[in-house]
Amino acid sequence: MSDTTPAKLPNTAREGRLSYAVFQLARAHRSHAAAMLRALNLHPGQELLLMQLFDQDGQTQAELLERVGLDHSTVSKSLRRMQEAGLLTREPAPHDRRVMVVSLTAAGLALQEPITDMWRTLEQISVRDLTPDQVEMFTTCATAIEKSLRDNSGHTPSR
Repeated sequence: MSDTTPAKLPNTAREGRLSYAVFQLARAHRSHAAAMLRALNLHPGQELLLMQLFDQDGQTQAELLERVGLDHSTVSKSLRRMQEAGLLTREPAPHDRRVMVVSLTAAGLALQEPITDMWRTLEQISVRDLTPDQVEMFTTCATAIEKSLRDNSGHTPSR
């Protein structure tokens, strides 16, 4: 039997139980994923960039930024590290030398199966104690919460 006891809820989070649960979940999930990524010599977030390149190699840096939803400095730093590790190349686009085109190397492409396996294993661990209906409901709720947050970005809460 698994332990389903949640972390003690701080008094100040009583009016934000769902938000606190999301925070705790994201932190635990990211920590577990980070450990799995270290085994592949990757940092968290780098796999997201690689996954986009697996789907469509030769994207511009701006396209990658848009697809992964991370800030420019984070993506730029990650791409530089990944280039230094021999996983990808960045070269000026023929049509505009200011635009950088990002392409996988053979070493980067070789990570597709290990990353797929890592995500499959992380999924199996994450949903181990859930029914398929619970997984579907959670995914639907998480998507709705994400949309609500995206739609409200830039707005300050009323007091």
